[in-house]
Amino acid sequence: MKLVICEKNIAARRIAYILSGGKSKSTRLGKTPVYEFDKDGEHWQVVGLRGHIINLDYPAGFNQWSKIHPRELIDVEPIKKVSEKSIAAALKTLAEKHPFLIIATDFDREGELIGVEIVDLLKGYNKSINLIKRAKFSAITGYEIKKAFDQLEEVDYNLSSAGESRQAIDLIWGAVLTRFISLTSHRFGRDFLSIGRVQSPTLALLVKREKEIKGFKPETFWKIIAVLEKNKIFNATHSEGQFWDEKQVKTIYEKIKNAKEATVKKVDKKIVKEFPPSPFNTTSFLQTATYLGLSATRAMSIAEELYMSGLISYPRTDNTVYPGSLNIKGILQKLSNSSFSKEVAEVLNNGRKYPTRGKKMTTDHPPIHPVGVPAGGLTGEKRKIYELIVRRFLATLAKDAISETVDVSLDISGEEFKTKGYRVVESNWKSIYTYIRDKTKPLPELVEGEKIVVSKINLKEDQTKPPKRYTQGSLITTMEGLSLGTKSTRHEIINKLHNRKYITLTPLAPTPTAVAVIDALDGCDVIEPKMTAVLESDMDAISEGKKTLEETVNESRQMLTNVMKELEKDKDKIKKSIQTASTQQDTIGKCPLCGKNMVVRFSKNRKRFVGCTGFPDCKNTYPLPQKGYINPTQKTCDTCNAPIVRVKAKEKRAWELCINPNCSSKKPKKR
Repeated sequence: MKLVICEKNIAARRIAYILSGGKSKSTRLGKTPVYEFDKDGEHWQVVGLRGHIINLDYPAGFNQWSKIHPRELIDVEPIKKVSEKSIAAALKTLAEKHPFLIIATDFDREGELIGVEIVDLLKGYNKSINLIKRAKFSAITGYEIKKAFDQLEEVDYNLSSAGESRQAIDLIWGAVLTRFISLTSHRFGRDFLSIGRVQSPTLALLVKREKEIKGFKPETFWKIIAVLEKNKIFNATHSEGQFWDEKQVKTIYEKIKNAKEATVKKVDKKIVKEFPPSPFNTTSFLQTATYLGLSATRAMSIAEELYMSGLISYPRTDNTVYPGSLNIKGILQKLSNSSFSKEVAEVLNNGRKYPTRGKKMTTDHPPIHPVGVPAGGLTGEKRKIYELIVRRFLATLAKDAISETVDVSLDISGEEFKTKGYRVVESNWKSIYTYIRDKTKPLPELVEGEKIVVSKINLKEDQTKPPKRYTQGSLITTMEGLSLGTKSTRHEIINKLHNRKYITLTPLAPTPTAVAVIDALDGCDVIEPKMTAVLESDMDAISEGKKTLEETVNESRQMLTNVMKELEKDKDKIKKSIQTASTQQDTIGKCPLCGKNMVVRFSKNRKRFVGCTGFPDCKNTYPLPQKGYINPTQKTCDTCNAPIVRVKAKEKRAWELCINPNCSSKKPKKR
């Protein structure tokens, strides 16, 4: 018997369908679906997991926060626990049949670790299991799956060890630091504060940017802009660009403000080739998807669904170079029978001889690309993501766009002005990849030496702007550059920071508690990317067989021991800083009865409400919605003067709410 282990049930169902030629039958072992069929004289069974069904955790005696000092956890060996007992029970039954085991989980660190966890589990059930192979594929299509199962490989234990080292290090660091910061600041239960080796330096980036924005002091500058006319209106700017000396700019402006004509001094035209974008890897895909209005977490979730459905390749990859083995013509042939037939024809008739290459070439998975066409069509966000991936793929195969740029220098009363023109001559790939908006600025035909009418000279005063906040896409790109996290975890880190109420997503900004936590950790290595980058490098070395899991985890323990020594020195400062910020963050507004602050409280049964800090003299309270995020707005109700909050529940639009349930504005009007 051959037993195939897949990462999820949807993948198991599809792989069984492909291998059986559509003849597999679904049965159940307890609650676990099993797909069975006979092939080449052998009986096959295919089972899907739910990702990790075995997780690392501390032994039971070490889970009591108040009784175990955080520092003691550093050297405690975690144990493996089965988290999905129904799936484990089904696997135990299957193991009794002495199967030929084939691991068909996703081919990356996590997937290899999940596979090895199952190998160890099944060997524990049946020590005679010794036929074990690995099926490696980058797309769940007929061709890829059949090829993978025809060319089975060995399990990569180095790769799984790299994944296990990450699991162990993240558990140890997360548990120790989270307990320390939560116990120090007296934040327990649902309100605990978490710290992690990746999430904390990521949060530090956001806090640093927020401080730059709030501490920014604008500087005034001036521009002199000439409004010119020849068949059409266009502008030219003084060659100085920005003037920082008011006296200087006003002197020049007075000199030329009544000018009636400009002389064209130089016209420089260039025909420019604009190369297509490079193929999508995970980072560039998520960055682009967030510009379309999706969160990074949602975009990855949709991409995974499309992958499991056999529509796109594996979405977790660093590669931006199509391998020579990729059947590009076959993919184009499939897409020619879809709604993208026009774009495919453009590529086939006028495309590049070779596809655009990116800068990263890895051997695990190819860049993200389409591999199939949906039978019944897609709608909503799935359609949006699928179309993005298809258009990016086709654009990488299309001809260079051709554009014309014009740089013009003009003389107005002895002062030099400049203007630029731009127009697309041949759109080519740009007509396929429609997500880039060119700021087309065509100029009239200008000739050196000719005179142009000056309609007006404007003196414009402006101020420098603070740095922009990160978007989810730009933050993920920055994290990649600093080696914070991996292609598989960066979007999850952002989501975790949001769930921990460390950040808001719109805009992407830290909360007061987040600022306090990072301030409290100022000077500590735990918020510096360097330490995390070292650990990431060590994990890469494990996957390459250059280091062992044990030595890497032990080195991380020593790092953490040094971090804890730093933190314990500043325990009182950390406590005061976080408690002050927590009060600020939980303040909803002023009490309409006594004028003191109203803050979020929790009842004994953990129901949240708003209570006055003037208690017991003022016993004013208001209920709150029990689900969603509550943010103060600094507004008060025009009717009852109670604070107004902004509520954001999952999958719903945010709305503003007067927290007084008895406000007369909420009562139905009499007719």
